Amino acid sequence: MRIPRSRPSPEIMSGESADVYFARAEHVLEREGLDPLVTMEVFGRRAAVLCGIDEAKNLIGHVLAGCDRTETAVEALDDGDTIEPKEIVLRIRARYRSFGLYETAILGMLAQSTGWATAARECVEAAAPQPIISFGARHVHPDITDVLDYAAIVGGCVGASTPAGARLAGLAPTGTMPHSLVMIFGDTVEAALAFDRGFGPEVPRIVLVDTFRDEAEEALRVAHALGDRLYGIRLDTPAERGRVTADLVHEVRARLDQAGFGHVRIVVSGGLNPDRIRYFKEAGAPVDSFAVGSHISGATPIDFTGDIKEIDGRPIAKRGRIPGVTVSPRLKPVDLDAWSGAPGG
Repeated sequence: MRIPRSRPSPEIMSGESADVYFARAEHVLEREGLDPLVTMEVFGRRAAVLCGIDEAKNLIGHVLAGCDRTETAVEALDDGDTIEPKEIVLRIRARYRSFGLYETAILGMLAQSTGWATAARECVEAAAPQPIISFGARHVHPDITDVLDYAAIVGGCVGASTPAGARLAGLAPTGTMPHSLVMIFGDTVEAALAFDRGFGPEVPRIVLVDTFRDEAEEALRVAHALGDRLYGIRLDTPAERGRVTADLVHEVRARLDQAGFGHVRIVVSGGLNPDRIRYFKEAGAPVDSFAVGSHISGATPIDFTGDIKEIDGRPIAKRGRIPGVTVSPRLKPVDLDAWSGAPGG
């Protein structure tokens, strides 16, 4: 279940985060007494996994909250829908000055989140059936980590590392332990035992095993110390030590199995992307899940464009586009009151 967002930020609602020419256009139209009823359509430039549309619906619901419902209508696709190049994902019919200022925000929400969700889907498809966890929060500004992790989950990740991002998707956060915890204790087993003492059974015991000693040795030490309470180990060997390899995963799995710890799962992280994931899969490496960071967080935003297609019922378009409303059978009506927080919504 996805949780609706609260009121958009003051910077968005005030228009401070909008391209200034939209504010100037609004000023001119107000001075001239113009506020036509327009239909705007939004489309993406490439095939992708759509995300950010729920956030856009939330914004639109708030800015159109006081508009005449007899002339106002919004249609859209949903977060997680696979879209084709130039497919209409959002259509707004309303008085232009009620929403024109927010075109920058709407397009930005879609562009960034769709880029993240699409990159996540690439990893998910490469890893299938093994799951992907989003570990990208450290690569973006903290004000948007929730949006990043939500987008990654929309793209198919089974979990995300931040509580804020997981909460938006109705999930609990997923994580193991940082190297800093192991280093402060000075020993992986001591850190693992302290972690075990510190949390209830609802938190899986997944222990990082590459800090001080050989990964296979540390995995066995931790397994003997925690026994059945150990859910898994995470391999995150740095590039300076050759990164995690398929051979290393095979060795760790074999040693755990030989010692009677077949229940212990192996999580691999560290510079993963679809090609690296396919390397492990093609080598038959027994990885139980992958944690992906920068490939998702560093994804290029996917361009979205907003076009006015009707003014006061008259078909219109800029050169190169076809005037009039586009046939878009997948669009569904949006309940604006539900997104605005209006009574009864």
